[in-house]
Amino acid sequence: MSGFFGVISKQDCVNDVYYGTDYHSHLGTKRAGLVFYNAREGFRRSIHSLESDYFRTKFELDLEKLEGNSGLGVISDTDPQPILFNSHMGRFAIVTVSRLVNIDELEQCFLKKKNHFTENFEGNVNPTEMVANLICEEEDFTSGICNVYRRIRGSCSLLILTSDRIIAARDKLGRTPVMLGKKDGAYAAASETAAFPNTGYEMEYTVGPGEIVEISAEGYQTLKPPEEKMQICSFLWVYYGYPPSYYEGINVDQCRYRCGAALARRDPVEADFVSGIPDSGVGHAIGYGNEKGIPYMRPYTKYTPTWPRSFMPQDQEMRDLVAKMKLIPNKALIEGKRMVFCDDSIVRGTQLKDNTKDLRLAGAREVHMRIACPPLTFACDFLNFSQSRSTLELASRKAIKQLEGEEKYLQEYADPNSEKYRAMVEQIAENLGIDSLMYQDLGDLVEAIGLPKEKLCTHCWDRSSYF
Repeated sequence: MSGFFGVISKQDCVNDVYYGTDYHSHLGTKRAGLVFYNAREGFRRSIHSLESDYFRTKFELDLEKLEGNSGLGVISDTDPQPILFNSHMGRFAIVTVSRLVNIDELEQCFLKKKNHFTENFEGNVNPTEMVANLICEEEDFTSGICNVYRRIRGSCSLLILTSDRIIAARDKLGRTPVMLGKKDGAYAAASETAAFPNTGYEMEYTVGPGEIVEISAEGYQTLKPPEEKMQICSFLWVYYGYPPSYYEGINVDQCRYRCGAALARRDPVEADFVSGIPDSGVGHAIGYGNEKGIPYMRPYTKYTPTWPRSFMPQDQEMRDLVAKMKLIPNKALIEGKRMVFCDDSIVRGTQLKDNTKDLRLAGAREVHMRIACPPLTFACDFLNFSQSRSTLELASRKAIKQLEGEEKYLQEYADPNSEKYRAMVEQIAENLGIDSLMYQDLGDLVEAIGLPKEKLCTHCWDRSSYF
């Protein structure tokens, strides 16, 4: 995904931005960047790769060189950011949380007009630079951001830093969140409210879908009002979000407890205990155990002192190795036991298959898997979740091909009341080597989140969302 954190203050804010950005590290650890503005030096920027180290370690030595009463930070799971731009509107810095499905088409439009791009992203145009170019097609920032909303397919939330303000804009359908925090003499904009408490900010305002807000150290004002339609990504509660965070006023961990409880109410299986695949499966498992009346235990312990996040390496084989190395099975809790495991989702299923092998080797009697969302049947068109070289890498699509010989009848397989759905789930369970598999009912997930279905993006499960 990615996440950003910006501050504008009456005093130096480098530490606030540094620590606030660090609280977004769970949203992606490919690259990160900081940018600050001060009257003496103008904009000062620093960007580092995070593929082999943590945000704090990479940027700690930069802090003594940076100063300013306003600044932005970004943890990017994709392109190098922030981007610095000089335009007819003046100099500015920009960070985005975005996915531009039609970036190639947009690139050709600019090149035909003899425009050019300078920032590279794995040999391609940097998406954040593309967003900046779209903004600069118009006469002011508000009109420019509206141009972004009109022209892109996908999603885009962003922060812009000028010499005297921050502009925050949320995706036109609100697929990714932007929240404002406040403390004496300072305001912050963030992707995660979990970044506020320990940096001294209190939650102040949730930016609406398509809303554009101008922020100073004195306060904030709306430049463009929010749209009525919203389709916020449901995976923020299921997987992406950090447990203490809130989106649309709904707490992540409380939602996960409700998800787990809903699974337990539908589940006839008897087990000795329930466990969550760390980290995002833990809240779901606690909710399951509380509802079912069975203990929560840790047959797997996550080793975190030296292993960064498992999706960091770009090579799938290395990602799988890192994921395996981080989870240590505890035979004393596993041997002879019937256990239920809760996890947020199954994407490829590679890690779960390896986990099951370890559990069998440790003497597990029964292994049952309970997933907090429906099967991922359709690739995400709006964020960088479940992005694969081929849809066949998805566990559901692989099972469908095994059953049909090709990927077809997808809507029937996405229908939990169909025979094809049941056959697919059984095939996935067989592929994973588990005794049983149950996915969350979409209606139960919507109820657990607590927003109307039409305000949630559920595209990867039922292909119901729109651009």
